[in-house]
Amino acid sequence: MDITRDRIDQLNDLKEIKVEKRDGSMSSFYSYKIDFVLHKLTTDIQTINEVEETLYGELSGTAEVKTSEIAEMIVNILDGLNQDVLAQDYVTFYQKEVQSFKNATNAEARLQKLFDKNSSVVHENANKDSRVFNTQRDLEAGAVSRAIGLKMLPKVVAQAHLRGDIHWHDLDYSPVTPETNCCLIDFDEMLTNGFKIGNAWVSSPKSIQTATAQMSQIIANVASLQYGGCSANRVDQLLAPYAQLNYDKHMADAEKWITADKREAFAKEKTIKDIYDAMQALEYEINTLYSSQGQTPFTTVNFGLGTSWIEREIQKAILKVRIKGLGKEHRTAIFPKLVYTVKRGLNLDVTDPNYDVKQLALECSTKRMYPDLLMYDKIVELTGSFKTPMGCRSFLQGWKDDNGVEVNSGRMNLGVVTVNLPRVAIEAKGNKDLFWDIFEEKMDICHQALEYRIERTKEAEPENAPLLYMYGTFGKRLKSTDNVDDVFKNGRATVSLGYIGIYETCTLFYGDGWEQNAEARAFAESVVKHMYEHCKDWAAESGYHYSLYSTPAESLTDTFAQADLKKFGKIENVTDKEYYTNSFHYDVRKHPSPFEKLSFEEVFPKYASGGFIHYCEYPSLQNNPKALEAVWDWAYDHVGYLGTNTSIDQCFECGFTGDFKPTAKGFVCPQCGNHDPKTCDVVKRTCGYLGNPQQRPMVHGRHVEISSREKHMNGEMIKNAAVHERAKQSDAQRMAGERA
Repeated sequence: MDITRDRIDQLNDLKEIKVEKRDGSMSSFYSYKIDFVLHKLTTDIQTINEVEETLYGELSGTAEVKTSEIAEMIVNILDGLNQDVLAQDYVTFYQKEVQSFKNATNAEARLQKLFDKNSSVVHENANKDSRVFNTQRDLEAGAVSRAIGLKMLPKVVAQAHLRGDIHWHDLDYSPVTPETNCCLIDFDEMLTNGFKIGNAWVSSPKSIQTATAQMSQIIANVASLQYGGCSANRVDQLLAPYAQLNYDKHMADAEKWITADKREAFAKEKTIKDIYDAMQALEYEINTLYSSQGQTPFTTVNFGLGTSWIEREIQKAILKVRIKGLGKEHRTAIFPKLVYTVKRGLNLDVTDPNYDVKQLALECSTKRMYPDLLMYDKIVELTGSFKTPMGCRSFLQGWKDDNGVEVNSGRMNLGVVTVNLPRVAIEAKGNKDLFWDIFEEKMDICHQALEYRIERTKEAEPENAPLLYMYGTFGKRLKSTDNVDDVFKNGRATVSLGYIGIYETCTLFYGDGWEQNAEARAFAESVVKHMYEHCKDWAAESGYHYSLYSTPAESLTDTFAQADLKKFGKIENVTDKEYYTNSFHYDVRKHPSPFEKLSFEEVFPKYASGGFIHYCEYPSLQNNPKALEAVWDWAYDHVGYLGTNTSIDQCFECGFTGDFKPTAKGFVCPQCGNHDPKTCDVVKRTCGYLGNPQQRPMVHGRHVEISSREKHMNGEMIKNAAVHERAKQSDAQRMAGERA
């Protein structure tokens, strides 16, 4: 540690000083910022040391100081050291920051980036096709909204966002409009009691086909009234009463025309066909919809807990429709995201009544990657009750209303702000104490940002989004004069602190390969735990539920990495990769077994229960679903939410199925070189959900991250896992026979 590092430690003694920033906000004194700027401007360590030592003396005993006064002190000290050029460079450095903020809040400049087809703007969201007019219009409006939104935010938050210290998500929508993020739609309430969209009142459906048609209408409108994803919880149980109406109708017809011994079989057969048609229609309707944001509505459908014959048929229809694929080429559907619930005693083991549906889910995952899995008992343990995520990975905590009734559907998230953890570690330069000082500063900024998110969202009026607030989406039917806070307060809604780059953060302190280091793993856990504790404290102070969210970072994996690459240069295994790792995930370039990967990751969701997912990478598993089942079964008691990433790319020119080869410009068929999206289907997991990078290209960092992923199960492991699984199933069948 050099003398400058000692000086930083000395300056840290002054952190009790309150600093008034240029916008009037107050913060503690953080000396590392001064040290960083001086090191940026000169390599003369002696001069840096003299400046900091003199500044320390001048500030000693001070209770409060202005930012402008500190800057003036530094310039005067440099002048006194005959460092006139360095003094001017220091002034220029901050003038550039001021100009940078002006540029970022210039709507015309932001629009020009869009018109110039800047890839970071055009491909920010892999779910948006920037070639079509409605998406282009949304991007244009978003460019202006970002400029205005930055001016609306507290200046300390806006500047931290622009520097890349934190990220205010969805700046193209919020705070300009007080929209909410993602939600669990209360379909049961809406389908039961009816709802209004536009000029039409929609009554309760009388068949499952009408019910799914209404669901698609609701999804399209909800997606246009918020900026995040929406989910349908327990859809098999939700739709069963409407399929029962179909069955009752068919039985009534059968009583007129069919002999008594064949009536039930007739009604069942007709109902099963109705169920399949309804679920196929829902799949096609969602994939042909565009929301007002110019994108396919981000929709998640959860199922698997139903036990009646109708509920089982709905489950099987969802899976069969997905396995079949879309259109004449049978392409993999990107939406809705399918999430299948596994529950011990219901469908986990071979003797369970719904085990056959699990086998269909396995087939579907090997061919289409979905469904992802929710492990019932672990989700209850982690989040306090069972429910599906809202969109990608955002979870609500268990919550009961004033009558003690558990409520999940009809609740929502108010937004996310993510902290750039790798930057905190870079700026700490190996000093753990300094890391925690910088960390606390960033937590304070995130808290200010999230407080503002809550207050801004509360400014909405029910009539701004009538379907959400007045017609049941959010579980209550408010009057136009009611306060929208009625569906937010007392922990009913969540607001989320996000994080990225645990891998890079620990690499900076412990080096690559730290995953095998017990001390490093304890440090990684402590970082996530500290954020969780902040969320608990903020919630206790405010009455709003702050949750810790393991950010999926679709474009942020690129944005933060590129900002830090520009600011700090290439750092091995950190910025030189050109992407940051999602939240707590294992380094994608390594290939632990699925069990090793999940064992490493399972400690984090107990703190970050506001949002998480695990996934494993596999080669093609279509001929060996039992190997995948071995991982699923082991994971049941270890993780709550598990995705399957496997090789399902298709070339319609040569017939190849497997992994397309990544190139700088996209993915190509390894057999014939085809890369035309019209004649191939390339499907990759973007973050928590799937994307088609040939049809809708991703930002550079995300493309590199996907291209860098190693498999977590090779051929030999697949073989061994399958043997183990067959032995287990054989034992289970033998035991069942003995019991019989």
